[in-house]
Amino acid sequence: MKTFALRPSLDSAADARPGAPGDPSAADTSEAEALLGGLNPVQAEAARTTEGPVMIIAGPGSGKTRTLTHRIAYLLAAKKAWPSQILALTFTNKAAREMRSRVMGLVGEEAKGMWIGTFHSVFARVLRREADQIGFSRDFTIYDSDDSEKMIKELMTRYNVDPKRVTPRSVKNAISGAKNAMVSPEEYARLAGDPFTEAAAKLYTPYQAALRKANAMDFDDLLGMPIRLFEQHPDTLKAYQRRWRYLHIDEYQDTNRTQYVLAKLLAADHHNLCVVGDDAQSIYAFRGADIQNILSFQKDYPGAKELRLEQNYRSTQKIVRLADAVIKGNAKQLDKTLWTDNDEGDPIVLMEALSERDEAQKIERTLRDIRSRTGIGWRDAAVLYRTNAQSRSIEEALRRGGIPYRIVGGTSFYQRKEIKDALAYLRLVVNPSDDASILRVVNVPTRGIGGKTLDQLRTYAAEHRVALWQAIQDPQGAGLSARASKAVEEFGFLISRFASKATTAPADELARELIQETGLLKTLRDQNTPEALTRLENVHELLNAVAEFAGSDPSGEPRTLSEFLQEVSLVADVDRLSDDENRVTLMTLHASKGLEFKVVFVTGLEEGLFPLAKAAQDPTELEEERRLLYVGVTRAEEMLYLSFARSRYRYGDQQSSIRSRFLDELDGDDLLRTESGGRVETRTDRFKTADGGMGRYGGMDPDYWKDTLRPEAEAAKKLKRRTKKVSSGERQIVYDEGQAAVVPGVQVYHSAFGNGKVISVEGVGERAMATVNFKSVGMKKLKLAFAKLQVVA
Repeated sequence: MKTFALRPSLDSAADARPGAPGDPSAADTSEAEALLGGLNPVQAEAARTTEGPVMIIAGPGSGKTRTLTHRIAYLLAAKKAWPSQILALTFTNKAAREMRSRVMGLVGEEAKGMWIGTFHSVFARVLRREADQIGFSRDFTIYDSDDSEKMIKELMTRYNVDPKRVTPRSVKNAISGAKNAMVSPEEYARLAGDPFTEAAAKLYTPYQAALRKANAMDFDDLLGMPIRLFEQHPDTLKAYQRRWRYLHIDEYQDTNRTQYVLAKLLAADHHNLCVVGDDAQSIYAFRGADIQNILSFQKDYPGAKELRLEQNYRSTQKIVRLADAVIKGNAKQLDKTLWTDNDEGDPIVLMEALSERDEAQKIERTLRDIRSRTGIGWRDAAVLYRTNAQSRSIEEALRRGGIPYRIVGGTSFYQRKEIKDALAYLRLVVNPSDDASILRVVNVPTRGIGGKTLDQLRTYAAEHRVALWQAIQDPQGAGLSARASKAVEEFGFLISRFASKATTAPADELARELIQETGLLKTLRDQNTPEALTRLENVHELLNAVAEFAGSDPSGEPRTLSEFLQEVSLVADVDRLSDDENRVTLMTLHASKGLEFKVVFVTGLEEGLFPLAKAAQDPTELEEERRLLYVGVTRAEEMLYLSFARSRYRYGDQQSSIRSRFLDELDGDDLLRTESGGRVETRTDRFKTADGGMGRYGGMDPDYWKDTLRPEAEAAKKLKRRTKKVSSGERQIVYDEGQAAVVPGVQVYHSAFGNGKVISVEGVGERAMATVNFKSVGMKKLKLAFAKLQVVA
């Protein structure tokens, strides 16, 4: 692999002296241009446009990651920047790893000094260096949602907030929304106008005070605190502006107010800000994402260069056309038209089911049928749904069918009880002031520190306005009994002994010794149940993760426990997806963003579910629901299935459903509708299988309603024997009544119902049934042996 001579990394030197951009006159433009040879003209122009603000509107599957990585590589190869002068911000660790790997593949190992990561991970790293300037120590703890909710629950008791009126989760979400919108506790209290917001306002300030006392930040603080840092210390902001000469932001449509402000602050000096995104894929308003950030980019950065990547390299023409039809229903969007040079592909299949159980069974049968015909791996298929609750029936069907699957968004490894217990101990030795971790493990395993003792310690801490750790250091002052004091002292001694080594001992050695001495491993071994042994294996796997982390530094320097804890606190479910698992992926549509699969099912397309009932009443929310469907269908490369059910269990009752309004907006020419019936003969196209070979793609004849069934071998043989070609050569006869062929697509007459069109035919012989759409009465399912249908010439 050819590499390019780059300037030394500023990663260490920049701490002392901010760097300057490279001298363009020294650039080897021919080598830099050679990197762009494989890009299309618009991608290449985006990569070359390195100075000033740039907005790249990138449709799904249009090669945005390729464009962005080649742009960064171009900057390095042309010697316009040192690696450490480049900042690239993503929304998942997986995307960051892929971006770094691709850039290094283009320009070599010397590119390691780049700052590439998620917003949260990059600014957590900044805060580790600068936290003392805003009143935190550099070993602050990062609280996840569970930690925050437990803290808020404690505060609700202390401040007499009725848990029957509000829940800790709802308060946490309200405070999170306020932080993302940069609304201070004082302003939030002033704006509160109903019982819920008044309760949240009452807890906002105490919550922030409790975090500071615990030397902890929540996820929202990882973005809000850097803004405070930069506003209070302009010299620090100036240093980072000089350090990061070229800023790149992926998925810009998903940025919230704090992310927008951070970008604005960092680019204020040099204006070298390149954002990549697609307003049509803005689906995170519930997290605070503001679509106006991308819609107003030209207003925020006058004279910005705007480029559009509209060619889709991922999907078939039918899928791309359908996606374009979906998004055309939205009024608020940047003009663009998605297109592709890929094959036409087969029709998108619209599956109608009687219930969610029937829908799940159809999905299971379809998956099995596709695999038997094409040989693709289970990993190449995904089932997407609007809400997590929909996964239950799908899981049950896949389990019954013996199809392996994995759920994204279920209980992740780092959210398991035994893992959270072990992590709480690790967090404590790094930051003993972490009240949430103390409360979690102070009596795990049981060591005689009960609820009464904890109440006394909390009372002492509140009266003296100190962290719980200080109360543990003075059990007698807290009024504990001799027995309780001894137990608390032993716990305090355990944590203190390992805390003294937290900054010097290798992370893996420290973690292994600590977890061993806590008694967690012994307790699980002694229980000796299958569940306990599984938990024991999980704790050992955590220790393996620490060991792997400790040995992953290329410099050979030992990595600290604090660094490990920061990394795992920012892990998302999608970051842990592995292509090594040959399983069907089940996930929400929101979680699917950024992924792609050969086969995709988008399920539950019913009013009240997709779109959600509340969204149907609000034009802005309805447009986001439509964007969510756009994201879902554009995950598909080769095969796309849409499904809806006529009825679904809701609130314990079986309720009728109405198909989604979104289905009425789609291009009917590319849709193939199914209901129920036997398997039909299909045409075949060729496509590459997961192993790189050529498999068989069973396409569908548009004259059929195809139901994806798994016929028994004997029934299939009978069907084949009774099948004859009609004159058109395109249809198959599955029932022959005298001289007239009753097949899907023909016009028929019934003595009672009048004229109609045959939609599907299932079964053979005396059991053959036809679904007919009659002009007078609509859909009817008739047994052909008795219906006496006459084919209309």
